[in-house]
Amino acid sequence: MKIHKSFVKTNNTASIRCPSCSRMKNIAVGKFRNVIHTLKTRCSCNCNFLVSLDFRRHYRKPTNITGTYSLIDAPSPGGGSMQVINISRSGIGFSISGIHAITVGQKALLTFQLDDRKQTELSKQVIVRSVMQNTIGCEFIDHSQFEKDLGFYLQH
Repeated sequence: MKIHKSFVKTNNTASIRCPSCSRMKNIAVGKFRNVIHTLKTRCSCNCNFLVSLDFRRHYRKPTNITGTYSLIDAPSPGGGSMQVINISRSGIGFSISGIHAITVGQKALLTFQLDDRKQTELSKQVIVRSVMQNTIGCEFIDHSQFEKDLGFYLQH
């Protein structure tokens, strides 16, 4: 069964659209925060489907951008090539190949070029928030730097 995604708004509600009849319904989902993020749903047209709730503060845009990373103040300095897989106003997700020693809490400098018309080059300091094998999730340390260019990019 295909999972449909719904972004949770700041008021803890989500708009859910039936994949069969396209009916929309707003539901309160605050009670599911930190508990469950995938709901089995049934529409009034008798269609059953799964909805994945996205509780992120900002929309995360999928990407496929090449860049580089270098660890800052790490016990053993490291760095190399990375593939940016998603980006938002407050953070970034990237993947690397091979064995690494990146851990949660480390700081890094990421440099990459957006695939926009201006080919905007960004260099952002981040703190690592999650490590799942070769996929690294980070939060930007300075959210205001390049805010205009990144904000425009995320809208398109």
